[in-house]
Amino acid sequence: EPPDTPKDFSCQTQDMKRVTCTWTEGETYLYGENLPRYTLSKTSSQKTVLCKASCSEQHECSCSWDIGLQWIWNVTVTVENPLGKKTATDVFDVNHRMHPTAPFQVWEDCTDTEITLHWNYENNEIELFCQTEVLQPDGKVELHNSSVADSKRVTVRGLQPYTEYTARVRCGAAKHFWKWSDWSQPLTTRTKEGTPSGKLDIWREITPVLGGRNVTLFWKQTPSFQANGKIISYEVTCEKIDDGSKPESISFSSVYNSTRIFLDNHSYRISIMAKNNVNFSLPSILIISGAADNSRSIFSPEELKEGWVNGTDDGVFISWEPRSIYDSYIIDWCNFPRLQPCDLQWKRFGPNISSAVINSAAFVPGVRYKFCIYGSVANRASLLERKIGYLRELPPHLDPIVRQVDLTYNSVTLFWDSYITNESEPGFVRGYHVYVSPVQGNCNLKGSKKHIRSGEPELCKYTIENPEEKRYTVKHLMPNTKYKIVVKAFTGGGETPIVNFRYIDTPSNSNILYFVFLLVIIPILVAAICHWKMEWVKECCCPVIPSPNKSKVLSFKEFKIDSGKVLKINDCLPDVLAVDSNPEAQKL
Repeated sequence: EPPDTPKDFSCQTQDMKRVTCTWTEGETYLYGENLPRYTLSKTSSQKTVLCKASCSEQHECSCSWDIGLQWIWNVTVTVENPLGKKTATDVFDVNHRMHPTAPFQVWEDCTDTEITLHWNYENNEIELFCQTEVLQPDGKVELHNSSVADSKRVTVRGLQPYTEYTARVRCGAAKHFWKWSDWSQPLTTRTKEGTPSGKLDIWREITPVLGGRNVTLFWKQTPSFQANGKIISYEVTCEKIDDGSKPESISFSSVYNSTRIFLDNHSYRISIMAKNNVNFSLPSILIISGAADNSRSIFSPEELKEGWVNGTDDGVFISWEPRSIYDSYIIDWCNFPRLQPCDLQWKRFGPNISSAVINSAAFVPGVRYKFCIYGSVANRASLLERKIGYLRELPPHLDPIVRQVDLTYNSVTLFWDSYITNESEPGFVRGYHVYVSPVQGNCNLKGSKKHIRSGEPELCKYTIENPEEKRYTVKHLMPNTKYKIVVKAFTGGGETPIVNFRYIDTPSNSNILYFVFLLVIIPILVAAICHWKMEWVKECCCPVIPSPNKSKVLSFKEFKIDSGKVLKINDCLPDVLAVDSNPEAQKL
């Protein structure tokens, strides 16, 4: 193809002595002696060749020549091959095309909050304006311009003490700005140390002992605390409040974040400061009340019941009853409650907060954590509430031990020991499940729920929601049948798999035998006796001449003579009338 017009054709100088023109060549698909040829010349005189062009593999071309005493230039680059020719022209004033070289020999002077950068550049005869880029520790970039043209220094203020920064410099012509120079090599430096700002976060753990208390003091740096240097030690000062005695101070290496001291039963004022090579931080104050003041709680231990708290996806959710007298709240807990030391942790909250989600990378499912909630006023803390909970509950380790089984033909009563619940349990026991099923076939007992297991016969399930319960009666069983039965404790994390059944055999129903005896045996016996005494039975039950005293007709009460009953004639309509001639009838 014929050549393209040279792209991005422009000319500039770095030292006001030599001009360099650059452009980008196009693809012609010609090679060898047919490659495009470039000529740079004055536009007014195409025969005056200023320089010989060279091109890189990236198709970037350049050509340079000495400008001498001429400042205004009108140059043309011509490209041609056997298929055609193209040109591009640039008219410029050399004074307006200054592109300085990158500054070099960059060095710095530092204080705790300022960095002053110094540099040199090759052509000191040209007045330059420079810009400094400062990379902050958080990745943000700030640009600072020189306040004075041709200055070889800039001061960057408002920096953090003992913090690492990276800076670099570039310059451009102060008059007739054309382009920035390339950046200098980056310089990494650290500001000097300063006085620590903010306070340490401090806390304590109190253990009563004979004659006083063992107090373990803890301290840590918070996000608001700035060490502003390398912490070399911590200063712990203990002062008895009651008698105004002289304070005692102990210094600890920076590798420590806790210490244990013994205090008697008086009140003490504890202060802890961090120290770097410049100065101490402001003191953090903690008041340890006297034993008589009941420093750990505003309640007696009996009144402080442990509430249950629940785990969430983000941690353990804790809420408490706010009280207006406190200016802050503190929650403390152990990251490893089964170890000693347990890695005590704490977190502070403002006076208007009454709930929080406590999270820790050390929290694992199935471990019970204890949380103590304190209210603090004037650096004096009081225990308000205790909470226990799990990040996530797991099934119990063991099943209840069934000690006694009472059987009838249609029921079974199970008795088991109280389930031992302690801190090692992986969840709160919330009740029991009783599972029953005949050995052969599925279960379908009245009052139960179906429990379906994959590939196994269905079970009947009974739920007991009282963890203190120690007995349960399963009713509506079939007599003379073999059943399998098991009792499982369950927590918020469920229960262990159902595997270990207990097998029972219900006895036969004695009531049915008694019922059969009444309906069959007794009637047969009576019939046999009646057959044996037939004449006597006939005479008693169906006499030839009935006794009047046994007749229902004579059941009235009005007429009686001695023990006999008298029938009035007008009370009935006889078929035959006869007169008895015996003496008794004559009297009537």
